[in-house]
Amino acid sequence: MLLPSSEFGEELRKRRLGAGLSLTALSAVVHYSKAQLSKVERGIAAPSRDLARLCDAALHAGGALIALVAPPVTDVPKEPAPYGVNEEEWVMRLSPDGSSGFQPVGRRQVVGAGAASLMSWRTGGQGRVSPTGGVGMLDASRSLFTHYRRLGQSVEPGFLLPGLIAQTHTLRELSAHVDSGTRQELLALGSRYAEYVGWLVQETGDEQAALWWTQRAVDLAAAGGDRALAGYALVRRALVTLYQDDAEQTVALARRAQSGTLPPRIRGLAAQREAQGHALAGDGDACMRALDRARTLLAVQEGEGEAPVIGSMHLPDSVGMITGWCLFDLGQVRKAAEELDRQLALVSPEAVRTQVRYGIRRALAYASHGEIDHACALVAPLLDGVVAVRSATVTIDLRRLSRVLARHSGHAVVRRLEPRLAVLSRLPVS
Repeated sequence: MLLPSSEFGEELRKRRLGAGLSLTALSAVVHYSKAQLSKVERGIAAPSRDLARLCDAALHAGGALIALVAPPVTDVPKEPAPYGVNEEEWVMRLSPDGSSGFQPVGRRQVVGAGAASLMSWRTGGQGRVSPTGGVGMLDASRSLFTHYRRLGQSVEPGFLLPGLIAQTHTLRELSAHVDSGTRQELLALGSRYAEYVGWLVQETGDEQAALWWTQRAVDLAAAGGDRALAGYALVRRALVTLYQDDAEQTVALARRAQSGTLPPRIRGLAAQREAQGHALAGDGDACMRALDRARTLLAVQEGEGEAPVIGSMHLPDSVGMITGWCLFDLGQVRKAAEELDRQLALVSPEAVRTQVRYGIRRALAYASHGEIDHACALVAPLLDGVVAVRSATVTIDLRRLSRVLARHSGHAVVRRLEPRLAVLSRLPVS
């Protein structure tokens, strides 16, 4: 919960007067009421981080105002738990009522619970899998992974996770029964499955489990001789801190993932994440430098063979889209809206999760600029997609949009949307 801040209020008033702006003039720029700004300046009302960003940009404070509004405190660990590939058994419970679950357990627990099992089976012990069988499983699993990623754009995570987890386990176990070359490829693909599971788990709102799966991906890749995925794991961990509004940790993790020994694509994705961290902190110059670096690195063509693409496969211009994202966090909401307009026009309509994620932020940018009717017109067609994909990260921006629109409850279109927005902003995830 944000608390009133006399320090923020004093700094805001000093900078507003220094810029020669009245409360009325600042209100017209940031689209908050004069009464609300007055309460914030007097330390009576708490400044939201969104208000701090808008005021910071309007008064050219370079992040000074943003820094005075502390991010929420979270208890998610910054480092994932240590792990070894063969240290655990994986147990998944599938229930007809949809209340399924996954849990890693120790071997002693598995042995103790074995008598209660309704069904169990064994793989072929120490037997070898023929080269044809190993390659066949590898090809089928690659194709399946592509289909899963496409399905992930239009289906909520809970429907996909059981199959993805089972496939990760299958690839890990099969790798022990094939030749060394196929083994490396199976483990590499298994690591991509595990990384994707981590992303979907984050979409359910379980950040700690998302970190657990990201570390599983790193360990599987390392067992197959690929150390580069550890760099991308830092980018994924930085996504967790980004959604926690922790600019400092986001930048620190992203910078660690830009070692010259890592592939250009991983470094490019890390530079994008660094830019998002700088934007959270209100440092526009550092943000733009990181985006320039990202564009250069992501333009490098790499020969990855048949390996799945690391990162999003649904953004035709990922740097352009992240630029729009960053401009919003920098308080340049009109520029953000225009950039997101351009980028969303390039995204396939079938990529529902991507359309919803960036479409909600575009509507938020227009609403923050005071274009309420247009924001409502943009968000209304996205709400069915919000229900379909059930994304915890999208819900964060949807709640922010609901709060902005609530300040304009006199608009008829806002009143029509408000009941459904209220329900979707509290939507339980998978």
